[in-house]
Parts: sequence; structure tokens; C-alpha cells
Amino acid sequence: MDLHLKNLFGRFQEQFGSGPGLGPGSGTCLLKVEGINPASIKSIFRAAAALYRTDPWKRLRPGHLFGIRVGKDSDWSNKKQLFPCVQFIGGDGGDLGFIMFRSENNARRMTGSRETIRVPNVEVLRVTFELESIIFPSNQRMIRSLALEASGTDRFPAIDVARCMSSGELQFRNPTLEELRFVYAFMKAISLVHPLLQQDKEARPKWSRLMCFEPFIETVDVQWPPEMAKGYDLVAVTVSHPPGQAYEEKTSSTASSTPTKYTEPPKEDVFVDMKMTSTVGFRQCAMCDKDVNGDQSLSCGQCCAVIYCSPVCQKQHWKETHKSLCTLYKAMMEREEELAMKIFSFPCSVDQPCKWLESLGIHQKGMWRRKCSCYSHCPFGLLPVKGGLWDSWGGLDDEEYPHDSPFHNHLREGRASPILLSSWSEYYNLRSLSLSSPVADILSHALTVYYIMTTLSISSKNLLLKGKEVILHYLGPEGELDWIPAFAEIGHLLNGLGNIQIVMVGPEVPTNLSGTTSGISSRVRVNLVRGFYQEEATYLPPPHVVVALNCGLECYASWTGALDLIKSMEIPAFFTDQSEISCANAKQVLRGAGLHIAHPVTPNPFRSPVRYHCPSNNLPSYGNGFVLGVNT
Repeated sequence: MDLHLKNLFGRFQEQFGSGPGLGPGSGTCLLKVEGINPASIKSIFRAAAALYRTDPWKRLRPGHLFGIRVGKDSDWSNKKQLFPCVQFIGGDGGDLGFIMFRSENNARRMTGSRETIRVPNVEVLRVTFELESIIFPSNQRMIRSLALEASGTDRFPAIDVARCMSSGELQFRNPTLEELRFVYAFMKAISLVHPLLQQDKEARPKWSRLMCFEPFIETVDVQWPPEMAKGYDLVAVTVSHPPGQAYEEKTSSTASSTPTKYTEPPKEDVFVDMKMTSTVGFRQCAMCDKDVNGDQSLSCGQCCAVIYCSPVCQKQHWKETHKSLCTLYKAMMEREEELAMKIFSFPCSVDQPCKWLESLGIHQKGMWRRKCSCYSHCPFGLLPVKGGLWDSWGGLDDEEYPHDSPFHNHLREGRASPILLSSWSEYYNLRSLSLSSPVADILSHALTVYYIMTTLSISSKNLLLKGKEVILHYLGPEGELDWIPAFAEIGHLLNGLGNIQIVMVGPEVPTNLSGTTSGISSRVRVNLVRGFYQEEATYLPPPHVVVALNCGLECYASWTGALDLIKSMEIPAFFTDQSEISCANAKQVLRGAGLHIAHPVTPNPFRSPVRYHCPSNNLPSYGNGFVLGVNT
């Protein structure tokens, strides 16, 4: 009897709700929307299913409001955004879904402490994920006839527009085709960006149970399905939290959409000439490129990021460039604490590479010779090699470098399978390495490649899980040509399943090594090819994924042809760079090449833990610090 009542109460909650939301579905049916076609409905249900799989309700509550901007205001009727504010409901009971509001003010008026308040004459669009058993018969027939994708195992999205009447009742209507396009773009974008929200533990009042997040703004490119496109394939969708952080439409800024915490721009031109107490030998003025001693340099008094030789250069740079970017740089500087990897016990800040290497006892030894300028006269890939793996790792102690040995007792469901990693601490524990070991600085390249193949690129991961070979094109190698022994670790992490062929292509590959193949392990082989990718690609085996690490897209004109090729191949491609500002510039280059950012800029869990100081700024900079992707 108790079980029967429990099931009955559960079904009552599903059908009538008990918390935030507007109650049971209205019975609207997308087939009745004017101008819609079955392909559009299928695309909407696929986007809803993809959002459902990311489970935003695990962390998000109605009190978490998001600002949404889809394309330009001129793209929509009445020349404004249709539903610029969104909240997720159902994480703590009630309808499971999200509500889209015409304004942030409407959202706050309708958000109660325990339920959704019905405010007269306020119209909202809602998407609720309802059990198939309680969906209206007309929608059930639509689901069966079009073979629509389910969200989870047995839920489907119900979409309607509700208006609260003065009597307290709700009046429903079908959404328009334009409103459905807006919903589609939002679902595709929020699926990518909501996992990037960082918890702010200090901001939450002690009496509140609501999780607080750091201020956030991110822009991603969403590709319209053919049936929804209106003359263009892509639309930029900006998601911000809290919603007051929508940015202005600017065409000239190169960093307007970088993923970072956002602060209001300074209201006055205030300069604070701050003397830097720095141990860095020489810095470079961002305005005139003049070299200046670290302890004599100045930095912007607001963001503390940009280096100057004098107040004159500082003020001139403010007028010409820095004024529009100062708050962006300040937000990037505030992420320094978050990006620092404090698990390691070796020094993780490098001012002078030679001294850093000397402090670790590995200066001018093994693969570490590429970490300073002492061997800059020697072409990449041609460092003299002597001895075995111990010598390659600079004579580190046994517990400080990875040995050429497999991992034992790592089975998934009783069989061998690639070992999935998400952090350096997992890898160091797996290899029983001491946290005083600096090998992460070199292994960052190999493990970033492995992370991309097994976590970010779903197609590559599926091939490896089936025991098949993945072909990876690795563009623009330099120091990596001398770190090939480190890539053998990928073979051990595959753990007996799948193979990887890495084709390294770039102008720095020595002529005498071009065309050679190195079987660095039984499951990983590396081919070296000298030349520009766009010129050599026709002679290479077709790739499953393309990577370019520490790419510097904005620095080299030769990237243009390579990006054109990546666009035409429609192959997943991932790029890393050292700082957020470099990634912001990379996004502009990629968009200029007609590529859309399908995987937004995120901190790379396998970035080098060693922070390097750029000559003209103090922005947090790490090898392979951030990763972004296209065609994913």
C-alpha cells in the first residue's frame, strides 16, 4: 500500500508539479506552428536531448538567472532580443525545464522563494521535460510519427508560451517559428557553457543554500540546421550570469567574447602608477617596446596586467588601446588563483628558465634542453640523444619520471580500456610520481593530445573504445620534436585498446627527418612531415582529428591556408594557447576563416603547471593553458 501511494504521489507531482513552474502542460503541439516542418521539430528535440544530457538542474536553481543574446537585435522582429533572460526550474522540485522571460525585471518579479509567481500580463516561453506517459495525445502521436529523440529514457520537451491573466489564470499559445529558432540557439549554447560556471564559495551568505557562481560571460557560435538557416549558417550566442552583463555589439574589438569574469568598465580615466616589485630581469613596454628592468617597470593601476616604461606611455596606451580592454584584463588577472596548480611542490613560476632548470638539477640535460635558450642553435628535433629514458628525463630520480611500463589492474567492466584522466593529480597518482617532479611541464603536450582524443573528441574516443586506430594530424610542432619520448605515455594510457597514428606536420620539421616514422610504442607511432599543412595534407592519411598546441593563430599568416583546409574537411580540430587573451584573438582568427567555435575556450586540465611571464604583460600564461575547438 505504501509503495502504491508513493507511486501515485510521484505521478501527481510529475503531472501537476509541487514547486517552481507553471503547472501541467498546455497541450500545444509543434505541428500546429505556422511554417514549421518535420526537420525543424527533429532538430529542436535533438537539441533538447543534448541539453538534458548535460543535467544543468544538478547545480542550477530558479535564483540563477542568465542573460541571453542570440545574434544581433536586428535579426529578430521588433529589432530586439525575444527572450533575453532565462532560469532553470526543477532542480529542487516542480516542473523540470526552463523558463524564458521578456526581461530580467519580469524574471525577478515571477521568481518566488519556493514557487513561480503568476504576475498579470507577463508572457513567458517555457520548455518542460515531461514523461511520455502524461504528455497530451496529440504530442504522443507527433513523437511516434516523426520518431523524435527522447530526453533521457522517457521524457520529451513540451514548448508553449504562457501569459498570466489578471484573474490569475494562464492563457497558452503555440510558440512561433521565430521563437522556436531562438529556443534552439539557446539550448545549443547553454549545453556548452553552463558546465564552465565556477562556484564562488565566498559570495554565498551563510544562511543561504543557493550555490553562488562567479560572474561569467561567454560567446559560442551555434550552427543553424539547414531548415532553420536564413541566409547564414552560424549565429553567435552570448550567455552571461548574472544577466546584467550583456555586452554591446562591437565589430572592432578583438576580445569582446573571451570567456572570463566580467566587471563594469571604469567610469573615469584614473591612473595609478604602481611600482612593480618584480624579480623578472627585463620587461617590455606595451606602448613603445622599450626594454625596462623589472623592478623599475610600471603597470596599469586598475588591471595590474600591462607593463609600461613610464607614465607617458601608460597614458598614451590608455587612450589608443587599453581603455577598452582594461576591465577584460582585470578579470583575467583575477583568475590567476584559479589557474595556479598548487598540488605541486616544485617551483611553478619561471622568470629566468636557466635558473629555474638549475634549481631542479636538470639544466642542459635530456629533453629539458628545449626549455631554455642554451640549445637554440640546434634545430628542433636534432638535439643529441644519448642513453635511455632516464637520460631523456634529465637524470631525475626513479619516482620522478614515468617509466616505460604498462598500467596493470585497470579494467572497465572486466576488460581493458583506455584510462580516462581529468587532472594531473590523477595521473601522478596513477604513475606513483612524486609531486616534486616537474615532468608535467613536458608531458603537457602528450597528455593534452590524449585528453582531446578521449574526452573532447567524441568520434575519436568511440574509435578507441572499439579498438580501432585514430589518425591525428598535429600541426606546427617545434619543441615537441625533441619530446617524442614523452608521447610514448599515450600508448600506455590506451591500456591495450586502440592505436594512434600521430602525423606531425610543420615547417620546423628537419629535412632529414621528414618522411620518417617512429614507433615509440606498440600502439603509438609518429610520422614527421616537413612543410605547410595546406600543401602537404593531400599526401597524408585522412585525419579523424586535428590539433595545434600553443598555436599562436594571430601571429602567423601561414595559418590562413591551414584553417581553410580544416573548414573544407569538416574534421574536428582543437587548438591550445597560453593565455586567455591569445585565445580571444584565436577566436577572431577562426571566425574570420568561417569556422565556428563549437567547443568554447576552457582551462586545459593538462596545461603546464609552470607559469611563464610574458615580456609586456602579467596575464596568467601557461603552456597549453586553454583549449578551444571547431567542427566538433
